Amino acid sequence: MTAIDSVTLEVPDPAAATAFYDAAFGLGERVRVRASNAPTDGFRGFTLSLVVSQPSTVSSLIDSAVEAGATTLKPVAKSLWGYGGVVQAPDGAIWKVATSAKKDSGPATREVDKIVLLMAVADVSASKRFYADRGLAVGKSFGKYVEFAMPS
Repeated sequence: MTAIDSVTLEVPDPAAATAFYDAAFGLGERVRVRASNAPTDGFRGFTLSLVVSQPSTVSSLIDSAVEAGATTLKPVAKSLWGYGGVVQAPDGAIWKVATSAKKDSGPATREVDKIVLLMAVADVSASKRFYADRGLAVGKSFGKYVEFAMPS
């Protein structure tokens, strides 16, 4: 099965973005950057989510991101589905950090269980076919939502 091992973000200042992502999330080679002159203001057509195991890890990663220069878009809070918050990186990328757990099971870590890429598309069916033709198997699909199966 084809899988996505990393995400490459186009940013105006690769050195600054690399420093931010190392300090904020510590994702190493899973998030790469490259130079771009394209504007990065506002919504760029995608969001990235970090799924973690417990609320204290959500808080820790969001706090690290804000300390590294991110802007809080949605403060960390409990909700019906769990616990999470949203920040915007200095390069403009929007990041959600969340867990379905409502209570901590141990001390906070910096361990990320999954990185989820959500893309806004004009034609869901055409986009689904495009990625399926490149080897990504559809895991779930309903309405305007498609989730590709990923290896565990």
